[in-house]
Amino acid sequence: MKNTISSILLLAVLLASGCSQKSEELAIETSSVDSISDLPVALNHPKAQLGSQLFFDVNLSKYRNQSCASCHDIGHAFADSRQTVDLGAVSLGSDEVSHGKRNAPTASYAALTPAFHQMKDGEFRGGMFMDGRANSLAHQAAGPFVNPVEMQMVDEGAVVDRVLENPTYKSSFIKLYGDDLFEQKERAFNAITDAIAHFEQTELFMPFDSKYDRVLRGEEVFSQEEELGRTLFFSQQFTNCNSCHQLNSSPFYKRETFTNYEYRNIGVPANSALSLQSLDEGLFDNPKVSDPKQRGKFKVPTLRNAAITGPYMHNGVFKDLETVVLFYDHYNNPMRKLNPETGEPWAEPEVLENIDHDTLQIGPPLDDHRVNALVAFLKTLTDKRYEYMLENK
Repeated sequence: MKNTISSILLLAVLLASGCSQKSEELAIETSSVDSISDLPVALNHPKAQLGSQLFFDVNLSKYRNQSCASCHDIGHAFADSRQTVDLGAVSLGSDEVSHGKRNAPTASYAALTPAFHQMKDGEFRGGMFMDGRANSLAHQAAGPFVNPVEMQMVDEGAVVDRVLENPTYKSSFIKLYGDDLFEQKERAFNAITDAIAHFEQTELFMPFDSKYDRVLRGEEVFSQEEELGRTLFFSQQFTNCNSCHQLNSSPFYKRETFTNYEYRNIGVPANSALSLQSLDEGLFDNPKVSDPKQRGKFKVPTLRNAAITGPYMHNGVFKDLETVVLFYDHYNNPMRKLNPETGEPWAEPEVLENIDHDTLQIGPPLDDHRVNALVAFLKTLTDKRYEYMLENK
């Protein structure tokens, strides 16, 4: 019920800002922001307004029953709140039978992701999806429409045809992208994904208003447990957390996204409940990557809203945030022999090669008190509008 209320309130904000638009503003031709520093895009930006309608439109899927918001629920920190496959490990497609092999990541803060590129040390960074195969939000938005296990449209032209069924869409697109937009379906499809990208660049997706942010601004203080967790998280001595989950070298950076956007194999086991026919090789599945040393690596995810966006890991194999912390700790702690969710020893990694043992084995073992403190700190990274969801965590 609270999720529904949250969604209604957020949509009301969108609609209110849209109603304040002057009609002549719809004729403004503007492109996506040039750099991350220019974000967020205004909620009343005409392309963001159009993108918001597309984001929630189920008619853009094969069976007219699934939208972007189905897997990126605005009431659930833009992650999939459905628990239809292994308690939400992966998402069902439009046919309500098919499903992919990866957990739908949160779309919150995704706009701050750098473009996919190779660094000087030969490793990779940035890009959308867990393997970086899309270079921008617009490129990412294009994928699910025609993915055979997601929205399942036959091709990009079919998506454009669905948009043209709506006279309001057609009129808005022509005003924003030009009178001749629909003469070329490829260009029209690109306009669709561009509008969605504009919406995903608004403050709705990146409010920076969690308790962590409020503490940085001097508006609140951490509890003793949360403060211990913060100290452990940012410590180079006691944990390895910020080796991958810190973007800026300063722990006081106001737009910290809690990911360095690099790729790591941390030895995550396969999710046997998904009954997949092949291994998920992560970054190695990216067409731009041919180095076998990248097998099994996945993009380091943001930890913002992590407490409410489980299941966790690329395949949703862990259901509880504490289990994730214990999984990391088992590399250093001989007492952590069992997965608490199964009562069995930790399963073998899905891809045995290229595990980042050098990073994983930094720091001493953690006792239960420190594990709980880290979980408490991670909860402070939850956007303010979702904090009520922590009551059941």
